[in-house]
Amino acid sequence: MQLTVLGCSGSAPGPGAPASGYLLAADGFTLALELGNGTLAELPNPFALDAVVFSHLHPDHCADFSALTVLRRYHPAAPADRLPVYAPSEAPTRFAAAYGPSEAERLETDLTDVYAFHPLSTGDVHIGPFTVTVSSAAHPCEAFSFRFTHDGRSLVYTGDTGPLDSLGGLAGGADVLLAEASWTHTAERPPDLHLSGTQAGELAAGAGVGRLLLTHVTPWTDPKDVLAEARAGYPGAELARRAAVYEI
Repeated sequence: MQLTVLGCSGSAPGPGAPASGYLLAADGFTLALELGNGTLAELPNPFALDAVVFSHLHPDHCADFSALTVLRRYHPAAPADRLPVYAPSEAPTRFAAAYGPSEAERLETDLTDVYAFHPLSTGDVHIGPFTVTVSSAAHPCEAFSFRFTHDGRSLVYTGDTGPLDSLGGLAGGADVLLAEASWTHTAERPPDLHLSGTQAGELAAGAGVGRLLLTHVTPWTDPKDVLAEARAGYPGAELARRAAVYEI
């Protein structure tokens, strides 16, 4: 598997830093994981996507989906087939509302001519060559974490989540853990929202993962502080970098 980072800024894009967006590729199949603010501009070919997966529907993870819709509807070279989209259950109506000018104009608000929507639920789903284990996340909306497995290799993506016992099982023995670490660790942080650098490092160490990539650091947080926290629990922790490509 090959992981490409389109953007990794948390909660909002920063200067020259798109929000959450990744590509996961194997066997000629390319899956987009999130399409937050600014990520579409980082895609070398938006028509090369074979599927899209969204962990949840906050804008920093899906805002550029509307722009992708414009391309797939009106670009003269757009593919004719519907793009599979795996997302929380409200995705069809939420994305239609974000894209369409009014509920009365069906063509503008019904996106099923462009996409084949598949509502996510916990358990395993097969997307192209990937077996995807879907697990509930602790976040203030319907949200999920994922384990992507292919040919004996595995990537776990936490999505946005507070600490959960189930995360340790999901991440157990993964080759790569792509963990959000939005902020530094203090007792005043609101629960069921995000992981700190400390919590991401502890998760990686407890799960025995092969590599920890930290993502979703907010623009107002010093990433060096988050990295230092994570390395206290998992010395090999790294910060995910925009445009970086990781072999898994």
